[in-house]
Amino acid sequence: MSATAGKYGLLTQTSGVEKTQDPKFQKHLPISAVFGWLGAGWRDLARQPVLSLFYGFLVFAVSVVVVWTMFTLGWDYVLFPALSGFMIIGPVFAVGLYEKSRALEDGRKTSLDQMLFARSKSGAQVLFAGVLLALLMLLWMRAAVLLYALFFGYRAFPGFEHMLGLLVGSPAGWGLLVTGSAVGGLFAALGFALSAFSIPMLLNERSDAITAMGLSFKLVWNNLPVMLAWGAVVLLLMALSLATALVGLIIVFPLLGHATWHAYKAIR
Repeated sequence: MSATAGKYGLLTQTSGVEKTQDPKFQKHLPISAVFGWLGAGWRDLARQPVLSLFYGFLVFAVSVVVVWTMFTLGWDYVLFPALSGFMIIGPVFAVGLYEKSRALEDGRKTSLDQMLFARSKSGAQVLFAGVLLALLMLLWMRAAVLLYALFFGYRAFPGFEHMLGLLVGSPAGWGLLVTGSAVGGLFAALGFALSAFSIPMLLNERSDAITAMGLSFKLVWNNLPVMLAWGAVVLLLMALSLATALVGLIIVFPLLGHATWHAYKAIR
């Protein structure tokens, strides 16, 4: 048996099989920890609440403009993939909320301009990470269009009033539902793993986008039970926001942003 100390942990080799044993990335937090993160996020929201709620209102306003533009340009056929893809790039837009939580943690007060123009210890790497996540979102949107063409050929998008009947009223529709859900789930899982901690990490630590995204993936993978629970909470709250015609984002987005900061601090 041989052992080699690596930068991020101890690499052991037993019977030709390499295994990574790194206690820094395996916290073994209970699933109930997600409620602690939400509670801490709510407390951050409640302190200087106007800042967080105004931040949430800005995200809501931008989302409404984007949805209106998509309908105006006739891009409504990719609305659902775009909405699901929002969860991939959402952490990028939450940088100001991370900054507020960091300031509160340090015993400092913050202001709206400090939130909107938060200074990252990694400089422009946050922007680069955002570009990479946006490309992943665009790839998912393109895959969704290709899947629709695969099952329905060159048939034009029938509109939302007829889409439900098309999906559940034909074998091709059910095929698209099953395949699209599977492929979308893979994109969502990858995006979640890459973005869950990389953006707060780049804000709070000196790193590069690729390293931060790789570490985020590792943290998620090595703490899978609690992160699956956290992902389910994020999905549920975002679904509630959609059910309120996105108005719920005014509260949900700040809550999740602040809670994500505490999740990062707990696991990192």
